[in-house]
Amino acid sequence: MSYGSQEAGAAASVNEPASVNEPVSFNQHCPIAWAMDLVGSRSAMLIMREAFYGTARFDDFVRRVEVAPATASAHLRALTDGGLLRRQPYREPGGRTRDEYALTPAGADLMPVIFGLFEWGRRHTDARPLIEFAHAGCGHPLEVSVRCTAGHEVGPDEIERRPAAATPVESGEAGA
Repeated sequence: MSYGSQEAGAAASVNEPASVNEPVSFNQHCPIAWAMDLVGSRSAMLIMREAFYGTARFDDFVRRVEVAPATASAHLRALTDGGLLRRQPYREPGGRTRDEYALTPAGADLMPVIFGLFEWGRRHTDARPLIEFAHAGCGHPLEVSVRCTAGHEVGPDEIERRPAAATPVESGEAGA
């Protein structure tokens, strides 16, 4: 299989543009595109931020994210349907049973993205945060980094793009 102008299995720098003659759209196979479909709006990301901060109840999401109830409802439903949040019932004494929201394991996996955006915004915008994040175990500030599976910290100029291994459907092994 040819990968743009690359030989099969050859790596390309992330800074190298993809060939105009790519055999498939990157978007339909791109995990970033799929993730952005789920959490790509400002309101959805701020709701996830609040879930990481411990916000659980609908009215608190509306107030803290500063969105209309209909907007919060739509995003909470989409994030729940997408598997990032789950509903769990609660009941105040004398009140009716209502739902609150909690992170799922898939939602918790967004932690580096949420904290990466926080850190990027702190460094590269005029935002002056009212809070900071530290490791509860040692007290040192958090930082987000990219590492390979061998544990090496990887900078932007050390990343290569290469074809992914074929899935059973792509290699003609579906149903085998």
